[in-house]
Amino acid sequence: MESKYSNRKIIISGFVILILSIFIVRLFYLQVPDNHYKRSAENNATRHMTQYPSRGLIFDRNGELLAYNKPVFDVLVVKREMEDFDTTDFCKIVGIEKKEFLKKLNKIKSRFKPQIIIQLLSYERYSLLEEKLYKFKGFYTQTRTIRAYAKPIAANVLGYVGEVNQKIIDEQPYYKSGDYFGISGIEKSYEQEFRGKKGIKILTVDVHNRIKGSYKDGKYDSIAIVGLNVTTTIDVELQAYAEALMKNKKGSLVAIEPSTGEILSLVTSPSYNPNLLVGRKRTKNYHILKNDKEKPLFNRAIRASYPPGSTFKIVNALIGLQEKVITTKTVLPCNGGYRVGSFHQYCHHGGAVNFIYSIQGSCNAYYSQVFMRILKDNKFDSTGLAYKNWRNHLLKFGIGRKLNTDLSYERKGIVYTKEHYDKYFNGRWRPLRLVSMAIGQGELGITPLQMANITAIVANKGYYHIPHIVKKIQGKDSIGARFYEKNYVDIAPEYFPPVIDGMELVVSAGTARRAYLPGISICGKTGTAENPHGKDHSIFIAFAPKENPKIAISVYVENAGYGGTWAAPIASLLIEKYINDSISRPYVEKRILDANLLNVKK
Repeated sequence: MESKYSNRKIIISGFVILILSIFIVRLFYLQVPDNHYKRSAENNATRHMTQYPSRGLIFDRNGELLAYNKPVFDVLVVKREMEDFDTTDFCKIVGIEKKEFLKKLNKIKSRFKPQIIIQLLSYERYSLLEEKLYKFKGFYTQTRTIRAYAKPIAANVLGYVGEVNQKIIDEQPYYKSGDYFGISGIEKSYEQEFRGKKGIKILTVDVHNRIKGSYKDGKYDSIAIVGLNVTTTIDVELQAYAEALMKNKKGSLVAIEPSTGEILSLVTSPSYNPNLLVGRKRTKNYHILKNDKEKPLFNRAIRASYPPGSTFKIVNALIGLQEKVITTKTVLPCNGGYRVGSFHQYCHHGGAVNFIYSIQGSCNAYYSQVFMRILKDNKFDSTGLAYKNWRNHLLKFGIGRKLNTDLSYERKGIVYTKEHYDKYFNGRWRPLRLVSMAIGQGELGITPLQMANITAIVANKGYYHIPHIVKKIQGKDSIGARFYEKNYVDIAPEYFPPVIDGMELVVSAGTARRAYLPGISICGKTGTAENPHGKDHSIFIAFAPKENPKIAISVYVENAGYGGTWAAPIASLLIEKYINDSISRPYVEKRILDANLLNVKK
């Protein structure tokens, strides 16, 4: 019996010793090796302030400021430190509805971590708040900068900055809730250069949340690194003039320096003032612009895919010469159009048409026959393979693919593959079904940027530099190797001069006489693209001067009729402005500036 109690005593004593041992070990661990609670206590006595860097500035090609930064302030709250306060007074100071403020406050889950509750407070409201901040325990402010734009132009070129969403945060750990980043335009394409690097400042605070100084004399602080400045290729005066010419018109204009690929002007119209999408009114203004039926946020220059109309005859002329299905001496008949059986493609010419006049007079019948010769070329075993060869030429011109420019959201346009038509025709090719592409209609879609690039290719007699919008980045020797390389099309250089001669006659004695400019040899081509949704689009491409071209341009004016009526004079005015820095035809300028084509019958 005694042995039984003795065993119980041993067991109980052992259990007590084990429990005491656990407590002793745990107490030792808490007091000596583990500083978790020490850090927690320090965190409760410190405030981590993110130091937001200023974004890099944006300049035009001549050093004129396009985008800069101005200071704003965020209001943060630590819910654990909040005390009762006059919410009505607080909301009046920061300029927010009480209902909206309480909704924001209720959404904050963490009681210990500082959370932004009011963003982008102006300096005036910040000053009022700072005077009364002692009344609002748990609230404090931090400084940041937001974008501001020096001129109300180039909105779709510059783009805009907005708050990151959860997807961006998940994909890029650099960003935290409340951060801002580039959403479109240059702001997006060069986000990493513009954003700089965030810093951190750790402050000690007392039990009343009052700042007492830097934590450990700033040992763990880091400074914010300002973003890099960017010089664009845009000529701000040319851009402003181009936007004025395109005002009250729907369409696009792109001007390129052929020798470099630098974009001198890029206009999409209608547009908007870029300052509408900054600050606290950005969200409201964004929804207004987004719902605008004229789509000012849509960048037509790089995202709209138009049929090129008769401007495309230039490309087919060059391919026809290269494939030797025609020569510069080829004469083809035009009897009011191209006829095959019951098929009739109308043309306003008649009689025999030579190569130069086919461009000068824009003969549909001539290019329908050229295109059919390309598709029936006996060098190839089938029409499908001949079509594939033709399409490969287009790809070299940058048609049907992205140009790999530095503008975000660029579209590749439309040029269907051989396989698409194999399926469509059930393997039995019918070239006549595609003949509308001879004159830039049918299943073709080309962006205005691509058309300007095609024009630059002709101006350069066979090559181009990838069009780009940035000329220089602060502290960097290069903007990227791809922008300095020459990209050659597979057309022999000797085929370009006769095409250029025809384009010169288009302006001096052809379909674009309204673009004629004494003293400057403009080479151009009009286009009138059929529009199934209404009135035809007015199109014009041109470069000037003929020798050593300085500018290549494409102009699209939607629902405006013939290319020579509106697009051609717009292009010639811009060319004159760029080359001469003056306008010699005020009556032409007035007609364009005063025209309102937005409400024309479609």
